[in-house]
Amino acid sequence: MNRTLSVTRLQFVNRYTFVWLPLIILGASFAMSIIIFALIPYDGAKYGGGSQAPIWYFFAVGIMSLSYTFPFSQALSITRREFFFGTMLAAVGTALILGAVFVVGGAIEQATGGWGLNGYFFYLDWVWRAGPLAAGAFYAACALLLFVIGFLGSTIYKRTGALGLTVVLVGFGLLLVAALWLIGRMDAWIPVGEWMAGLTVPSLIVGMLAGAVAVGAIAFATLRRATP
Repeated sequence: MNRTLSVTRLQFVNRYTFVWLPLIILGASFAMSIIIFALIPYDGAKYGGGSQAPIWYFFAVGIMSLSYTFPFSQALSITRREFFFGTMLAAVGTALILGAVFVVGGAIEQATGGWGLNGYFFYLDWVWRAGPLAAGAFYAACALLLFVIGFLGSTIYKRTGALGLTVVLVGFGLLLVAALWLIGRMDAWIPVGEWMAGLTVPSLIVGMLAGAVAVGAIAFATLRRATP
């Protein structure tokens, strides 16, 4: 356990990747969104997509958390198991911090009427319907899932190289196209749309966490044979 925590601390040695760059992206997208809100001549509620930027950045963090520190960890005789769980612990902690930031920001937006502009960067009504804790968990689960997907992509690249990663991506694309074809073939777009519309925030959180666990299991199996 101590060695696993050492990996977590190792990840945070590079504060630029895990701390400063996410804050820069969050601050820049927030500032630009506020300026855009102020420029829009509309008195109703205004919503922007800039808040997605720091969440999507977690995909890049997942890639860098392996490519930057994995070779160094192997030089320190850290096992792949310790590296994996230490890195995932760092990801969970960072995702929870991001979720807390969104909850605080959303609460401020509600109290100030969208920063006095009726503009909402952190607050989305359909996410907050389940309460602030569920909203924070939703954003944290989104960030964690993207992190694990990026981590998996990096492990595949380490294991099989650029060609192997390309083949996996093409294969995933073909599966997606096949799924769309099957839905159309079965004339099931209306039931699928109704199912998607009926999803609640708690069910989305459970689904994203289950997806993160499944992708993480594949990443762990791939990492065990990856070379630094």
